[in-house]
Amino acid sequence: MSTPTDQLPRSVVPLRGFIPSLEGMRAFAALGIIVTHVAFQTGAASSPVMGRIWGRFDLTVAIFFALSGFLLWRPHAAQARGQGSAQPIARYLWSRAVRILPAYWVVVTLVLLFLPNTGGSWRVWAANLSLTQVFVPLTLTEGMTQMWSLSVEVAFYLLLPVLGLAMAGLRGEGARFRIPVLVVAAVVTLSWAFVPVATPDAIHHDNWLPGYFPWFAAGMVLAEYSTRRETWLHRLAARRVVVAVIAVVAFAASATPLAGPQGLVRPEPWQFEVKIVLGAVLAFALLAPLVLAGEHVAHRFLSHPVTLALGRWSYGIFIWHLVILAMVFPVFGIVPFSGHFVLVLMVTVVLSIPVAAASYALVEEPARRLMRYAPGEPSEKQLSRTGT
Repeated sequence: MSTPTDQLPRSVVPLRGFIPSLEGMRAFAALGIIVTHVAFQTGAASSPVMGRIWGRFDLTVAIFFALSGFLLWRPHAAQARGQGSAQPIARYLWSRAVRILPAYWVVVTLVLLFLPNTGGSWRVWAANLSLTQVFVPLTLTEGMTQMWSLSVEVAFYLLLPVLGLAMAGLRGEGARFRIPVLVVAAVVTLSWAFVPVATPDAIHHDNWLPGYFPWFAAGMVLAEYSTRRETWLHRLAARRVVVAVIAVVAFAASATPLAGPQGLVRPEPWQFEVKIVLGAVLAFALLAPLVLAGEHVAHRFLSHPVTLALGRWSYGIFIWHLVILAMVFPVFGIVPFSGHFVLVLMVTVVLSIPVAAASYALVEEPARRLMRYAPGEPSEKQLSRTGT
């Protein structure tokens, strides 16, 4: 008699463990974020044609969100089909905090203490240390303006266990309803930008989690499919040319006025939602071959040792690159918004990588090892002493 695990297609990625190609994709997403920020601060994002393209590299945030959706939801999807179990909630939240907070707090402390023009009020400190910048006016400060997306990411971390509990009843035969429920939830949140929400000045409610939930949902749906028997979507994911065309079309459409005006001009609600849809399609198309096609599609480039190293350091690249960028301008005597896009980009990338590597080696990895076990949770050494 076959088990639910036996029914999985052999092309699906393992339900647990490291997936090299996703680490490689994370590297390119981090570099894409540097591109869009350098383009804006050098004025390249305002050029007539390429400006829209450089500016729309901000959709690499959709890739990060979809990656989180896939990796964190996969245990819940597997559990619903009898293929494993999700982490206890306390253990899950502790692991997320250990992964995100130590290096982030180092950046916040150094930026607010030493980077000029960052402000030093208690409100700025409190909002940044607590990752609530998207709710507190004028606290997205120089060197850390990209942290709005980390604030949204952390909100998703907190929501995920709630979603897991809400869908806990959809298991076994009921698991077939899980994907429709996620899709409906994502579609419903596409109305978020149209909802009148009273906010303080300089705060926009479309910058909160509901506005970006479809990007997380793209990864969550992939997680559900990765635990199912082979479907048409698995076969489509193995057709690299087709999914590549879908990704290119989505990105090209996002660089048009359909997804909003050029630069930092706020889009109309319908334009914002078009951008969200296109970002979800882009992320889905880029990740589907990596998590559904399996052995049918080679990922040698994404799994190359250099790419994997960059992926390992991608969080550091993300949290440090704007600090580096803020220092590049005065060091090289370049006035912001005055050009020199290629030079500033190259220097920022070249300097961000070793800083990120140092952050990983000196902060992230030691913190992970030191705080591997949640308070009150027995360590491996304690378990061995008790013979359990």
